[in-house]
Amino acid sequence: MVTHLSKTTFKNIGLHPKLLKALKVLGYQYATPIQAQALPLLLNAQDVAGQAQTGTGKTNAFLLAILDELLTLPEVEDRQPNEPRAIIIAPTRELVIQIFEDAKQLAKFTDLKMCVAFGGADYDKQREEIEAGCDVLIGTVGRLIDYFKQDIFNFYALDCVVLDEADRMFDLGFINDIRYLFRKMPKPTERLNMLFSATLSHRVKELAYEHMNHPQHIHVEAEQVTADRVTQVLYYPANHEKLPLLIGLIQKHQPQKAMIFTNTRRQAEQVWLSLRGNDIKAGLLTGDVPQRKRIRLLDELKTGKIQMLIATDVAARGLHIDGVTHVFNFDLPEDAEDYVHRIGRTARAGAEGDAISFAGEDNAFNLPAIESYIEHTIQTADVTPELLVDIKPPMKAEPKKFKQNNNRSQGRSKHHRSNQGGSNQGYSNQQNSNRSDLSQSTSSDGNE
Repeated sequence: MVTHLSKTTFKNIGLHPKLLKALKVLGYQYATPIQAQALPLLLNAQDVAGQAQTGTGKTNAFLLAILDELLTLPEVEDRQPNEPRAIIIAPTRELVIQIFEDAKQLAKFTDLKMCVAFGGADYDKQREEIEAGCDVLIGTVGRLIDYFKQDIFNFYALDCVVLDEADRMFDLGFINDIRYLFRKMPKPTERLNMLFSATLSHRVKELAYEHMNHPQHIHVEAEQVTADRVTQVLYYPANHEKLPLLIGLIQKHQPQKAMIFTNTRRQAEQVWLSLRGNDIKAGLLTGDVPQRKRIRLLDELKTGKIQMLIATDVAARGLHIDGVTHVFNFDLPEDAEDYVHRIGRTARAGAEGDAISFAGEDNAFNLPAIESYIEHTIQTADVTPELLVDIKPPMKAEPKKFKQNNNRSQGRSKHHRSNQGGSNQGYSNQQNSNRSDLSQSTSSDGNE
């Protein structure tokens, strides 16, 4: 999936010169539709609730708005190092890491400091970095609440707030935690608020009206989020043909970087063992992989140390890996929207890509809903004998079983210091114990 660029150039939007310099270095000249619509409003201090899916450029939209705000708006005179001026809340640790990396690139010519807070990583290191000084804090809700309740940081100097993928917050059951954080922040009129969601459902709009200052709604139409640069092909293999066909297609296409999606962890492990047994460099990304290895796998794919990554839908959202040329759907997803998220891993930033899907015996019945959702029929191809290559047996060794990381599971008006409520009032201790690490829950696979 790729987003067409608008005719609006970044230099005509009114961004700070340091941000324009970073955009030039990154090769960005024209804004995407969501950026062209949102940035003029945000730079004019107007709250925005945007409906936008993956690949539309929404991350850079809210990052540019935040960074411009921090570069132009005077900060609180007595602001302490552990008082961030901007908070970005995301549903998963993978998305937090991606936002963090993008923020560093856009802020490379500024003195602004970014920090992260998410589970499954060094608890003390994150805490120390936030205490040492943080302008923009990016985190999952569970770890943010944990640090907040320990007074590791506070909201006294807060200028900007972003809630990314709000619909997923509802789906994952953490919306009460989001409301808890919002209620501890300065009043909506005293900060710049941004909310982004794949759908602006009634419950998402209700959240926006409750915790934002008369937000302007922006909707990127489906026609603007197209897959016309993704070549989509569908095969109908029997179950015993799927692995020979996958390896045959890999040999035929020779992808530089690829992602292979399965519906279950067990299936992902079987594919991984088969690829390794046939001398194909691949990594395995599922819900039980600890955070350090997760980050290393993504880095190995980005740098070319591995050729492809086999993943369950834990990796379908929030990942941005430049240069992914092919996506293989070893299984058709049960959720039609997941199909769009999966193929959106390729053909990013104006590039082209291939999405190859298998409608196998166990999930071909998912196809009608997918084609209805994307509003077109996927082109089919024949499973020919030359594609069904002879393959070596899979590796016999089972993938290492990773243990869960439980190292610690526990604005505009500058007169709002009294607005921050007591850090423990109105919040259920039981809720916090269940949600102290949001990312452990969000990284699990729904079909396992």
